Amino acid sequence: MKKGALIGCGFFAQNHLHAWKDIEDAEIVALCDRDERRLTETARLFGIDRTYVEAAAMLEAETLDFVDIATTVRTHRPLVEIAAASRVNIICQKPFAETMDDARAMVRAAQDAGVALMVHENFRWQSAIRAAKAEIDKGSIGTPFWGRVSFRSAYDVYSGQPYLATDEKFIIQDLGIHILDIARFLFGDVSTISASTRRVSPNIRAEDVATMMLVHEGGVTSIVDCSYATSLPRENFPETLLEIDGSDGTLRLDAGYRLTLCNALGTTERDVSPPLLPWAERPWHNIQESVLNIERHFVDCLAGGLAPETSGADNLKTLALVYAAYASAADGSRTIAMRNLA
Repeated sequence: MKKGALIGCGFFAQNHLHAWKDIEDAEIVALCDRDERRLTETARLFGIDRTYVEAAAMLEAETLDFVDIATTVRTHRPLVEIAAASRVNIICQKPFAETMDDARAMVRAAQDAGVALMVHENFRWQSAIRAAKAEIDKGSIGTPFWGRVSFRSAYDVYSGQPYLATDEKFIIQDLGIHILDIARFLFGDVSTISASTRRVSPNIRAEDVATMMLVHEGGVTSIVDCSYATSLPRENFPETLLEIDGSDGTLRLDAGYRLTLCNALGTTERDVSPPLLPWAERPWHNIQESVLNIERHFVDCLAGGLAPETSGADNLKTLALVYAAYASAADGSRTIAMRNLA
């Protein structure tokens, strides 16, 4: 049994805790949050007795196998470095860091301490996305040469996370990072990126629309687009839609989790809807399922001594795309070469 602690008891951390309760080989034994009311309420809800308002005090007092850091980005580096110094394995929420220098420092701290560091980059762990990847890996459409990874919605994300409306950076840092990571997962690492952004809503500070073009090292060209300003006849939140063209066919992941393959064998369509977990609720259930999947993966990696799929070192490449996209958009959509940026 792997014993862990959660730092940060905010909106999304509740999903972390529900998922941990579903994993037989792991247990959250302590909680930490500087908001004592939120800490107390979360401890009561999940039946966790040991609570702390300071992470350093918790790490000193508890014997832990891992710590799950579910706080805002500006706290990540100090918390990761404290956990690494305590020789505790680490899961850290995205975005991993405010700067590439901070991200590299966190990866080095974990490596020097000999502990695992995984970034909670969960979108690639949605069952519909995994189903699409499995078809690519089987060769169902031959060799991919073009793709689109799309997330467009008018869902009110600000009500549950009001800080999103006031941050200096918004959609690429908060949502686009997930969509960029899916593109890397499906098509491989990236050679170049160009981007454009726009703020449509007058009630927020930063961009709520972004479009990015990626050229991948393996030759695939992909379009990654995301929007929280798009009103559709059917609200697709929080579904990521895919279009992938290959040398021997096409793959589409459409709204409603419909996966369609067209190749020499004909056209097939199947439902790849995520399960509705007992603690989950629509429409968030695909995200909530992915939290369970990534946490289970982390525990399996700890048990097997393996590097997590979304390790800190791997996430440097996704994070580099985020900052390159902002640089491209700020400079008139010029193309950024990704070589050596991670």
